[in-house]
Amino acid sequence: MDPTTAPIQTDCETPSSSVWDYWPSWRPTSMSILKTAEAKILSCIQNDLWARFVTLPNQGRIWTLSLASKVVRKPAAQGHSSPTHKTPLVMVHGFGGGVGLWIRNLDALSRSRPVHAFDLLGFGRSSRPYFPSDPAKAEKQFVQSIEEWRQSVGLEDMILLGHSLGGYLATSYAIQYPSRVSHLILVDPWGFPEQPNEDNQTQPQGQGHSQGTELVKRPPPPRWVKAIVAVMSLFNPLAVIRAAGPLGPGLVNRLRPDFKRKFEDLFDDDTMTQYVYHCNAQTPSGEVGFRALSESLGWAKRPMLHRVHQLPPSMPLTMLYGARSWVDSSSGDSVINIRGPTNTRVLLINDASHHVYADQPEEFNEAIESICNTVN
Repeated sequence: MDPTTAPIQTDCETPSSSVWDYWPSWRPTSMSILKTAEAKILSCIQNDLWARFVTLPNQGRIWTLSLASKVVRKPAAQGHSSPTHKTPLVMVHGFGGGVGLWIRNLDALSRSRPVHAFDLLGFGRSSRPYFPSDPAKAEKQFVQSIEEWRQSVGLEDMILLGHSLGGYLATSYAIQYPSRVSHLILVDPWGFPEQPNEDNQTQPQGQGHSQGTELVKRPPPPRWVKAIVAVMSLFNPLAVIRAAGPLGPGLVNRLRPDFKRKFEDLFDDDTMTQYVYHCNAQTPSGEVGFRALSESLGWAKRPMLHRVHQLPPSMPLTMLYGARSWVDSSSGDSVINIRGPTNTRVLLINDASHHVYADQPEEFNEAIESICNTVN
């Protein structure tokens, strides 16, 4: 089927095994409601859109958007690049996100090349399987699903972009399948630095890059903070949203009003916060996988800075950070020191926080398009 002409498919929803799914009055969500919330967001897209479930060999399903400009023909069947058929851009969202969060970027980035965005396994509308508690095994399950998705879609190679957790997984994927990645783009990637030692907590302050790194002595957290973290570590990160039951949607509105502000020129209501709620009020799965990957306070158990040297030296890598983000951009400096400056760049987007793509979409889209044009 031609993705530039096919309508949005209405596949059956992925079944859920949680007992809470039989209590709609307590937790006001379902995959059907999530589908409706997402459809309202995707109705803003102007370019040709093909939305469907991509089935993996184990029968898991990855919810996928494929876009192409109305004036750009789709890529060849196997995804080969040519002057006419450019290398596709594949976008991987972060923790708790989904394809709908790219709404300010999809049209702009698909003007000159095919763009694919998918819900990570265990998130959004994709299948929600069991994830092991072992971090290496959980990471392998995420990465294997990306490779199986690539094979099922029929892409030979791609420009791979990952945000936050998606950046961590995209890096792991590029290490394991380097021939499939023409350029690796990491947007405010999670999980790169190592957790500071409590007895000697020095942490780089990354408000800039390539300007030298200032080390600051930080006191250990108070005992009450450690106690709260210890208790919270017993639960999945977003359990409070589900535990809040009918108060959950309002809780997301109060906790993340920024999501409404970031998209207020597109929606003047709670469309985006409702989408985020319904993405994360479903049975936790990818969230469990993320918990397996992370230490307390969100540090990675297997920091990517320990492995980034395994990327081929010839693979182009660009790291984009929001200048006001909580993610420390000095990790980008560390990556340059490890790989060298020849094929590694670090860019800061001014007046942007962690969700760079939504805070400064025009600047973000221009930067990504410029990076993609270096490939073909």
